[in-house]
Amino acid sequence: MTVRRAAVAFILITVLLDVLALGIVIPVLPKLIEGFVGGDTGHAARILGLFMTLWALMQFVGSPIQGALSDHFGRRPVVLGSNLGLGIDYLVMALAPTLWWLLIGRVLSGLTAASFSAATAYIADVTPPEKRAAAFGKIGAAFGVGFVLGPALGGWLGHFDPRLPFWVAGGLSLANFCYGWFVLPESLVPEKRERFAWRRANPLGSLKLLRGHPELFGLASTYFLFQIAHWVLPSSFVLYTGYRYGWSTVMVGSMLALVGICNVVVQGFLVRPVVARIGERRATVLGLASGALGLAWMGLAPSGPLFMLSLPLLAGTGFFGPSVQSLMTQRVPVNEQGQLQGANASFMGVTGLFAPFMFTQVLALGIALNDGGSATGLPFLLAATVLLMALTIAVIVTRRHVPVVEAGTA
Repeated sequence: MTVRRAAVAFILITVLLDVLALGIVIPVLPKLIEGFVGGDTGHAARILGLFMTLWALMQFVGSPIQGALSDHFGRRPVVLGSNLGLGIDYLVMALAPTLWWLLIGRVLSGLTAASFSAATAYIADVTPPEKRAAAFGKIGAAFGVGFVLGPALGGWLGHFDPRLPFWVAGGLSLANFCYGWFVLPESLVPEKRERFAWRRANPLGSLKLLRGHPELFGLASTYFLFQIAHWVLPSSFVLYTGYRYGWSTVMVGSMLALVGICNVVVQGFLVRPVVARIGERRATVLGLASGALGLAWMGLAPSGPLFMLSLPLLAGTGFFGPSVQSLMTQRVPVNEQGQLQGANASFMGVTGLFAPFMFTQVLALGIALNDGGSATGLPFLLAATVLLMALTIAVIVTRRHVPVVEAGTA
């Protein structure tokens, strides 16, 4: 038990530092793009959508490969390689003299920012099925802590220089690589590893795993829709709140920090008792319903203070991720956990091919309508509708109980 807890602690710190580095650049990247296009917010929204689409395309291609590699070589080298690549990428973006240079940096980021799938597989390796929801909740809490500190720090640093957050993010990622090199143990023993094969490592081959069980495919569908809705925040939040409420980068960073705090409270302190009381299936449904209400509130709020009241509802989505991840990992053996997480990461990649572009275009349309600001909430209303679709599927596919696949069985 002590060894398992130590291993989980190692991977949680890795996730924390990764997210901290990612969060630092969130408040400043849209503004940096806006500066390259002469301050045109609508044009910046379209360019940001293109950037995020290309980032997601690289995730779609790279995540299944990294998942399959982690099943073959182990989780440790994949996590470390991702951290090193991210550190180099942030330094490239910090030096970007043109929009094209910045674009190249985002492409590299998409290829290397896939350690989350290996980290999740790591947790599945060292945690028994009945405790995975709570363990995945800890990953979500680490994510939330990084999201609290990252955007707040990024907004503050960006106030002095929009490129400074990229330097700090690069330093954190490289420090994370050094930390992992010395202290992160391997979780997947050699006798439980799977031979690497391109038929499993390519995106379509990785997604075939999800068709192995009807409920697994249904759960994956809800995760797919959830990832679509999730993109509304990174693609539209900064430009939306700046345009509609006049928020500065400091205010945006602080607001994103509050989002992270709420996420930490839910995933760090509430997931375990709530799942223990109502079960993973009901917690999955609760997370989707709460998220739909929160996003709808964001889209309808006429003022900044009212917008902030959506946070408790939006934080409820924290019940969804750990619960649905636990349900999915219980349906595949240990030597396919990396492939499963690669498939899940591919979902984020697939949705990222069109969702950021879709939401930013809807935001640009709302700005073009120029009706006093209310139309700019359309991206959040659209995201809420997508979560309602996911909620419907989740209710249907989780009605019957399915036996847990024991570790090591095929």
